[in-house]
Amino acid sequence: MKAIRYHEFGSTEVLRQEEVERPVPGAGQVLVRVAATSFNPVDDHIRLGVLAAMIPTRLPITPGLDVAGTVAELGDGVSGLRVGDPVIAMFPLDQHGGAAEYALVAADLVTAAPGSITLADAAALPLTGLAARQAAVELAGITAGQTVLVNGAGGAVGGLVVQLAVEAGATVTAVDGAQHATRLLGYGAATVVGPLDLDAGPAAVDGPFDVVVNHVRLAPDDLAKLTRYVADGGIVVSSAGPVPADEARAVRTAGVWVGPDAAHLADLVSRIDRGVLRLHIADRRPLAELPAVHQDASTGKLLGKTVIVVA
Repeated sequence: MKAIRYHEFGSTEVLRQEEVERPVPGAGQVLVRVAATSFNPVDDHIRLGVLAAMIPTRLPITPGLDVAGTVAELGDGVSGLRVGDPVIAMFPLDQHGGAAEYALVAADLVTAAPGSITLADAAALPLTGLAARQAAVELAGITAGQTVLVNGAGGAVGGLVVQLAVEAGATVTAVDGAQHATRLLGYGAATVVGPLDLDAGPAAVDGPFDVVVNHVRLAPDDLAKLTRYVADGGIVVSSAGPVPADEARAVRTAGVWVGPDAAHLADLVSRIDRGVLRLHIADRRPLAELPAVHQDASTGKLLGKTVIVVA
């Protein structure tokens, strides 16, 4: 089968398309015939080796933390799935495997794919959806009547956070470039503003807010300024570096560290099929172009969430 792999950490030049043996599912595993995977920024960091100490991963690595496809074979002891079922999953951060014609996935990480979108497009959901759900639902616990600021709302995760917050009944201020405004207002954001002037303070954007969710990578001094944007007793959740708490005002802080969870992924699938959650996909590229996608990401040229179509 065809697969994109790398045998050493480094620049995008380490990515190679290879012919490898089709894997055989072991006990508790599912072999998925891959329709698509997607690119996530963490893929670039893992390939460079900068996360090797934090996330030890055996080489060679077939990148792709998301997978969407159909069940090809079932390992011993797997129940509740049948050959031909359309499924999606997120791999653990130390495993990967989506950038290949077939991929082995632990059966307990697999959930049924959405029925309302194409199977290939469903590959855009697992990691970004789980990260957004962790931020909005599990960590922030956003509820009706709250005010929420989402910094970096135009990104793949940020856009889903906006939608989850709106569905929960919160009033959302979305922060990102003007090119995202129409889409974010369509998601139900009450206000869309340009990049924050962190020195201007929260009053400049009608804050402070009950919840601040940050997806913009900032210098530590600028991250610290975000604490002022949180109302007394509120919380700031960040996927892009730690934001300090303020114990005097009972302002809490939390960091996003996403991992696979089939039950949470099934919840996200339900929201998509009910029409309350939409995926924004900027581009769809064939498997052979995955090295070029990594290159575009490393040079800041990637347009946004990119699905890698395998079959």
